[in-house]
Amino acid sequence: MPASEFDIIHRYFREGAGQISGANANAIRCGIGDDCAVLAIPAGEELLLSVDTLVETVHFPKSYAPALLARRALAVCVSDLAASGATPLAFTLALTLPEVDEVWLAEFSAALAEAASEYAVVLVGGDTTRGPLCMSFQVMGSAPSGQALLRNGAQLGDIVFVSGNLGDANAALAFLDTQSSDLQPHQRELLRRYHTPAPRLALGQKLRNLATAAIDVSDGLVADLSHILKASGVAAVLRLQDLPLSAALIKHGGAIDSALSGGDDYELCFTVPASRRADVEVLSASLNLALTEVGYIEAGSGLRCYDAQQNLYSPRGGYQHF
Repeated sequence: MPASEFDIIHRYFREGAGQISGANANAIRCGIGDDCAVLAIPAGEELLLSVDTLVETVHFPKSYAPALLARRALAVCVSDLAASGATPLAFTLALTLPEVDEVWLAEFSAALAEAASEYAVVLVGGDTTRGPLCMSFQVMGSAPSGQALLRNGAQLGDIVFVSGNLGDANAALAFLDTQSSDLQPHQRELLRRYHTPAPRLALGQKLRNLATAAIDVSDGLVADLSHILKASGVAAVLRLQDLPLSAALIKHGGAIDSALSGGDDYELCFTVPASRRADVEVLSASLNLALTEVGYIEAGSGLRCYDAQQNLYSPRGGYQHF
């Protein structure tokens, strides 16, 4: 007899993905198994929520390996918590499957549990249904009252920073379907960045009392920084020569366009008062994570990009669903 919806939940998700410990040990009063999960937010903290939907052939390739899919899908959703400075607590998963493939489910759920434990989130509920492969994650976290990072706080004279390198994951789209044996070393490195994005949770939490605004780079630096500018009512200048580019991306080519407009990086872009530049340098060293100054905030509206010769550069737009 084919597995039912409740069989799937019991066999693969009933015990929950992730370990209840640390910040979420006292927050999760009831997880999977009731009509609602029950979370008790710590006193003096606010609940932060984000929802992402990922659709096959839109957000990930057809026949994508289930273990890679689980890790990548949860990571890109948890990245929203990182951008808000949240401490992760829990998540829900609404999973739509074209059929019950128990090998696929076993690999997917095992990788999901591993990633959830890594990010300190626990699966507390969700839904399963039949249809084209699609999944919606709702992630939940908390931050001290009034300290969540938002997009609307950038101020005149602030410096714009980004974490890590930009553009690698977008460049990998060119050879997602290429056999591994046919890949060059730099292509394998770009693919690694696509398959395993790293939510900058520790960075986001450290930025609570340092950054004036923050966002994760999911649709491209130009598109995502522009969200900060619009919300804050300011303009910005980017210096292309300062963009953090990996050796693999430079070897691949098209580095500037990938870094500005590619998306899928899930690094953090944030603004900081110029007077606190040294604090960012200290933070970078303490986290062993590159935090690169790429521009500054100014009066006006919109974003201008200049190359090393002070020529104005017109980037292509970032990713849009419609």
